[in-house]
Amino acid sequence: MGSPQLKPATYQDLCAVPGNMVAEIIGGALYSQPRPSPRHARASSILGGKLTGPYDEGMDGPGGWWILDEPECHLGFDILVPDLAGWRRERLPKLPEGAFFDLAPDWVCEVLSPGTARIDRVEKMPIYAREGVCHIWLIDPVLRTLEVFENTPAGWLLLGVFENDDAISIAPFDAITFDLSVLWVD
Repeated sequence: MGSPQLKPATYQDLCAVPGNMVAEIIGGALYSQPRPSPRHARASSILGGKLTGPYDEGMDGPGGWWILDEPECHLGFDILVPDLAGWRRERLPKLPEGAFFDLAPDWVCEVLSPGTARIDRVEKMPIYAREGVCHIWLIDPVLRTLEVFENTPAGWLLLGVFENDDAISIAPFDAITFDLSVLWVD
């Protein structure tokens, strides 16, 4: 006798998750986890701040992007919530009126934690690749590292690994340079 077939999670299942949790549907399964730790939230917030001025607002940078915290992305049957995401305005001229995006971002950033690192790498990265996300950044605030990947026809290509207080200027945000040390809690 085979194992029972589970019914895929629905958007209603996702909406029923308490508000103090982050919920996603990946491969038909509902995943939920508590809101991020302060170390995780700080890394994400500071990085978003570094990119918003030059890329979203066009202050001392090229502009042309929407940079958002924790957007809900409906990608095929999957619903993902990256820590940060960015869309080039040439692809997304205006923000949607609803509560989610059905156009894949051009860039995502996932801040890794012990409870999410496997899901971010093994479950979510292939979905981002399938949906045409061009770049993904993976930040580990405990190890104090940033991994930068580019989506290629052969799969994710690692462009570089940076750590500690490295000064970075890398795609798709290579018009600015900033020191990674601002992301870490000492």
